[in-house]
Amino acid sequence: MKYVVLLYDGMADYPVEELNGKTPLGASVTPNMDKIAKKSTVGLVKTVADNLKPGSDVANLSVLGYDPQIYYSGRSPLEAGSIGIDMKPTDVSFRCNLVTLSDEPEYADKTILDYCAGDISTEEAAELIKYLAEHFDNDEFKYYNGVSYRHCLIWNNGTLDVGTLTPPHDITGKKIKEYIPTHPNAAKLYDMMVRSYDLLKDHPINKARVERGLAPANSIWLWGEGVRKELAPFTEKYGLKSSMISAVDLLKGIGKFSGMNVVNVPGATGYIDTNFEGKAQAAIDELKRGQDFVYVHMEAPDECGHRHEIENKKKSIEIIDEKVLGPILDALEEYDDYKIMILPDHPTPLALRTHTNDPVPFLIYQKSKDGKGVDKFTEETAKATGLFIENGPDIMNYFING
Repeated sequence: MKYVVLLYDGMADYPVEELNGKTPLGASVTPNMDKIAKKSTVGLVKTVADNLKPGSDVANLSVLGYDPQIYYSGRSPLEAGSIGIDMKPTDVSFRCNLVTLSDEPEYADKTILDYCAGDISTEEAAELIKYLAEHFDNDEFKYYNGVSYRHCLIWNNGTLDVGTLTPPHDITGKKIKEYIPTHPNAAKLYDMMVRSYDLLKDHPINKARVERGLAPANSIWLWGEGVRKELAPFTEKYGLKSSMISAVDLLKGIGKFSGMNVVNVPGATGYIDTNFEGKAQAAIDELKRGQDFVYVHMEAPDECGHRHEIENKKKSIEIIDEKVLGPILDALEEYDDYKIMILPDHPTPLALRTHTNDPVPFLIYQKSKDGKGVDKFTEETAKATGLFIENGPDIMNYFING
C-alpha cells in the first residue's frame, strides 16, 4: 500500500462575491479531484483546536498526527531545524521576515505594505541577511538566511517571555504602531527591527529592486518565538517509510524532526510560480524508490489568500490539480493499492487575509474501495456528508488505518 497526502496550504475559504458566491475551491475547475471525489470518503476535520493559534505550524503538525498540545513549542524552531541550525536547549529562535514598510520618518508610524517584500528571491535575501548579520551578530544574537523572505534569528540564553509578537501577514496594510513589541524583554528585538530599516532602505539590492518596480525588503520583522522540541519519528508512529516535499522551511523542519526524508525540489518557491511538475515527479520518485508515505505540501493557495489574489487562489488550485494531482494519480495506478488524502491545513480566507481555525474539508480515496463520495469536493459538500473529525491529530490515523 502506498500513501500520499496532498496538502493545499490555506485552500479553504469563505464564499467570494467575485466568484459568484463560491469559494475558490468551489469555483475551480479540477477534473482530477472531481474524478476521485465521486468514490472518496469526504468530511470535515478540526485541525486547529480553539485554544491554539491557526498557524501552518500547528495545523500541519496536527494533520501529520502530532498533537500540537504536546509537541508544539513555537514555529521558528521547526524552520531553524530545516536551515540546519543545531539549537541548544537554552536557545530561543525567532522567525525573521524581510518585509516592505512605508517611509514615514518614525518607525512606529510606518505601515506593513508587504509581509514578504515582493517575494524577494532567496539570492537577494541571503545577501541582505548577511549584511544585517555583520551589524547584529554577537555572542547573544545570530542571524541565519532561509528561503525567500523567511529567515531565522537565534537568541542565545534568550527568553520566551517577550509579550506578543504579531505575524506580519496578519497586519499587512496596517500601521505597526499597535503591534510593535512593548515587553521589556523584547526591547533588544525591537531595536534591531528599527535599526534594520536604516540599514536596508538604501542597500544596493533594494535600490535595484525599486528601479525594477519591485518592493524593497527594507526591514525585518521578528515573530514566532520558540524552543526546540523533538518529535516522535513518523516511521515509529505509523510503521511507514516517509518523505516530505515542500518549498518552505517550516515543513522541511517538521519533516526533519520527525525523521522523514526531506526532498529539495529545484525551483520550488512556495508561490504560484513554483515548480509544480518537479514536486509531482519528486513524489513519484520517492514512491518508486521504496517509500511508503509521501507528504506533498503546496504553499501557493495560502500565499494568494494572504495577498487577496482571488483569481490566483482559484488558479493555484487548478494548477495543482493538473500538474501535481493528475501525474501522481497516473503513477499510483501501477501499485496494487494506494490511498491519497487531499486537504488544506487551515483556511486562509481572502476576505481576512489571514488564517482561521474553522474546520477544513478532507477527501480520502482508496483504489480498492468505493466511498460514498461527492460530485465536487468543496467546503460545502464536505460539511454536508456529516462526517466530522473533531480532534485534528486523529486524521492521520484515520487516513492510514481507517
